[in-house]
Amino acid sequence: MSSSPTALTSTTASSSSSPSEVAAPGGRRVALIACGALSQPAAQIVERRGWRVDVHPLPPLLHNRPQRIAAAVRSLAERLLTTYDDVAVGYADCGTYGGVDEVCDDLGIKRIPGLTCYDMFATGERVQAWFEEQPGTYLLTDFLVRSFERTVVRELGLDRWPELRDDYFGRYTRVVWLAQEPDDELRALAQAAADRVGLPLTVVETGHQGLERALEALLLG
Repeated sequence: MSSSPTALTSTTASSSSSPSEVAAPGGRRVALIACGALSQPAAQIVERRGWRVDVHPLPPLLHNRPQRIAAAVRSLAERLLTTYDDVAVGYADCGTYGGVDEVCDDLGIKRIPGLTCYDMFATGERVQAWFEEQPGTYLLTDFLVRSFERTVVRELGLDRWPELRDDYFGRYTRVVWLAQEPDDELRALAQAAADRVGLPLTVVETGHQGLERALEALLLG
């Protein structure tokens, strides 16, 4: 995601790197449209692996309006295809009910696999097993732990109307944090998020291996 093999790219959707500066293996110019919740770990992986790929994030709050994701991916992909040899999509289906796949089919591009971005940190099979074991499971990633007050509390209005908590979370039974890079600060934030919605916290350390494998297959496959 950079203008050099090891430098970190901008994580804004309006990255200013010129096409001539961005090359993937074989000299091809590649752009990765990333879910805003995945863009930072994706950037870290690309930097560490030395892949010459630009990351173009879309706003993470699109996940609160999944019906808008496919149109946002299409708009950005069409623009990037005018200046890049290849465009890849760092979104799972993410509640679009095939909408992202339709965009990919129309434009001849590919996306990472999976139903949700959670599948990138824990496998889809593990996520499904958690839901089958305890249907009231609420999942968090490192991004959501850090941004919980903004992306969940404020977006749902719980800062203004805390009495709505049970309306939103009354049927949930636990919070499972998919911890990619757990530290004391994140552990405290994850516990605070679980306490905010009145649920017990389970921590599952996942690392970034699943996301790295998915990006490797997508970008270098």
